[in-house]
Amino acid sequence: MHTVGILGGMGPAAGADFVRLFVQACAEHLRRAGLVVRDQSFPEHWLAQVPVPDRTQALHDASLGAHQPLDPMLQALGRLAALGARSVAIACNTAHAWHASLQERFPQIELLHMAQEVARTLHAQRIQAVSLMATEGTYRTGLYEEALAEFGIACHLPSVDQREKITRGIFEGVKAGNMPLATHCFGEVALSLPYQPIIMGCTEIPLGLQNLSAAQYLTLIDPAQVLAASLANRAYSASH
Repeated sequence: MHTVGILGGMGPAAGADFVRLFVQACAEHLRRAGLVVRDQSFPEHWLAQVPVPDRTQALHDASLGAHQPLDPMLQALGRLAALGARSVAIACNTAHAWHASLQERFPQIELLHMAQEVARTLHAQRIQAVSLMATEGTYRTGLYEEALAEFGIACHLPSVDQREKITRGIFEGVKAGNMPLATHCFGEVALSLPYQPIIMGCTEIPLGLQNLSAAQYLTLIDPAQVLAASLANRAYSASH
């Protein structure tokens, strides 16, 4: 087993939930391999939860300053490297806008790319079109559109009004601890999107949709869950 890391703090609830997803993915990996699931079967893994400035705001204002998230992310990644992490997952979609800069500074670490992992998974399932719920920052960078296009998968984006509802659900809902508001905002958008599956391209969205009774009628893709499974594979892989 190899030591792996999770770069969290964006927000803290999403980082903590990613650990749950990772442990769950490890247990599933062990069962598929016919191995006993016990405490000693899980790999060493570290969560770095650091205060990181808002990623969407930083993309809106590219000027230098304390509002930029790269430096704290680099510091956290450095700590994970010092702890021996060989592969690291970033528990935030929008933060992948800085993926190349982070990877360049720490070439000894395999920094997984959430959108690329999702695109590969959907391609393997022969999915041809999806809808994307995400932050304005993720929409602005085109992270998912670019990754999906490499596999010929069409990506439908919500309308301006729908995107405003998603933003409200993220910031006034999950991040503010108002889960009923988050469920209302996310649910209203998800139920009106024309294509499924729906990529929940912000780690707060699954937290808000988990209490939506109509979610049973939706095909939802949780990128954090996909990424957690990829990180688990790295932890148990002899090739890393």
